Amino acid sequence: MCRNIRTLANFEPPATDDEIRASALQFVRKLSGVSRPSRGNEAVFDRAVEEVTAAARRLVHSLQTSGSPRNREEEARKGRERSLKRFGGERESVAGDPSR
Repeated sequence: MCRNIRTLANFEPPATDDEIRASALQFVRKLSGVSRPSRGNEAVFDRAVEEVTAAARRLVHSLQTSGSPRNREEEARKGRERSLKRFGGERESVAGDPSR
């Protein structure tokens, strides 16, 4: 449920509003325990997403660091390497497998 919550600070280019909102949405989903609110809760859910988005945007754009900005492609490569170590080689797809 939290796959979009990632470190967004200190990247070049900076995090986009869409990335920040996606992280806020996942955060609100995790807190509320639902991925889609009922109609009765939709307004408060959406308001929470907007408020968390605004707070996250202020935080990400206000943080100061002495380190050099991280490179998105390099961080993605490192993530793939961690995944290979954790899960081994490429996992086979089970879609269409009649034995499952």
